[in-house]
Amino acid sequence: MELRHLRYFIAVAETGSLTEAAKQRLHTSQPSLSRQIRDLEYEVGVALLSRGARGVELTASGRVFLDHARLALAQVDAAAETARRAAQPAKPTFALGFLTGQEMDWLPQAMRILRDELPNIEVTVSSQYSPELAAALMRGKLDLAFLRPEPHVVDLTFKTVAKEPLVVIMPSDHRLASHETITVQEIVGETFIHVSNTPAPVLRTVIDDYLKRSGIDITPAHEVDNLAMAMSLVASTHGVALLPAYAQNFLPWSVISRPLQGDVPTIDLVIGYSNLNNSRILKLFLSRADDLIARVSQKVR
Repeated sequence: MELRHLRYFIAVAETGSLTEAAKQRLHTSQPSLSRQIRDLEYEVGVALLSRGARGVELTASGRVFLDHARLALAQVDAAAETARRAAQPAKPTFALGFLTGQEMDWLPQAMRILRDELPNIEVTVSSQYSPELAAALMRGKLDLAFLRPEPHVVDLTFKTVAKEPLVVIMPSDHRLASHETITVQEIVGETFIHVSNTPAPVLRTVIDDYLKRSGIDITPAHEVDNLAMAMSLVASTHGVALLPAYAQNFLPWSVISRPLQGDVPTIDLVIGYSNLNNSRILKLFLSRADDLIARVSQKVR
C-alpha cells in the first residue's frame, strides 16, 4: 500500500465519482484510477466502495477506512513540513491564516499578542477560503487560523472567538433600503445571490438552514465565491444576499446592509489549530486567546 492509494481513495470518497475524481482532482484516467482502487481493496482485504447507477458510495468498511486514511496523510504532510522547518532552525516561524476579510479586525490584535516574541520569530500571514485553511492546519503548513468550524477534519481543535449575525446586503436604491430592519419574508421574489458551497460550505449550510426554518424556498439566481463578487452582483443585478456581518467592512458606496428581524442566524468564527502541533508560540497564543477575544469584541462594539 502506498500513499497515492490513500490519496486516490480519499478523492473518490469525497467526490462520489470515479470520473470526477480522475479528471478534476487527480488528473489521471478513470481506468487507471479504478485499477488503483482495486489494488487498495485487495491490500485491505475488504470492499471499500460500492458501485452503482448513482456513482460510488462508501461501504461500512470504507467509512471507517476513510477517517484513518485522512489521518495518515495529514500526519505524513505534517511530518514533512516539520522536517523542512527543522532544516532552517535559525529563526522559528509562526504561520497565521485568516478567512479572507477577517484580517481587518483580528490581525492587529493577533500581532499584539505576539509582540514580545517578534524579535525572535518570523510571522507569516496568509488569507484563504475556510476549507483551505483547515487543510493547511492538518498538513502543518499553518500554526493557527481564523476560520469556520469545518466538518470532516482530523486532529484539529476549534475555539469560538465570535458569533457573527447574518445581515441583508442590497443596493442603496433598493425598495427595502428605507427599512431599518428586514424580515426574511421580504426578500422572497428578489434576485437572490447565494454563496457557493465549495469555498464556504459552513456559511452555505447556515443560510440554507435559516431559510428552511423560516419556511422559505428560494432558488438562487447566482452563486458567488467571494465577497467582491457578491458585492458586484448585488449592485449589477439589483439583487440581495445574506452574508456575515463582517462583510459590512467591504461595502462599496452603491451597496448597503440592513439587520434581519426576529431570530437572527449567526455563524461561528473560530481559531483552529492542530492537536499535533507542539509549538511554544502556539501555546503562548492560546494562553492569551481570551484577551484577544475581549479586545476585538470591545472594538467591534
